[in-house]
Amino acid sequence: MGKKLYVGNLPFDTTEADLRSLFEEHGELQSVNVISDRETGRSRGFGFVEYEDASSAEKAQRALDGHDFGGRSLRVNEAHERGAGGGGGGGGGGRRRG
Repeated sequence: MGKKLYVGNLPFDTTEADLRSLFEEHGELQSVNVISDRETGRSRGFGFVEYEDASSAEKAQRALDGHDFGGRSLRVNEAHERGAGGGGGGGGGGRRRG
């Protein structure tokens, strides 16, 4: 069973190929994603890597959390699935006059 890791504090010029080469030293990867801003296309400074097996992910997390990468200290944690549903609608408004 695979395991996904969150990778934060990435340099903004990091590519998926850069992330893959750093993390594939620790095991077989299923996927690599650098998250980018929808409007600008620029990296948002974080991404995700998913390993084929949990033991490789744990090994990578121990090895790379706090690792200097491009002058920045990486934050590597187990990724958590986003909950379904977005934020609530904005109720509010004031009193109606009428």
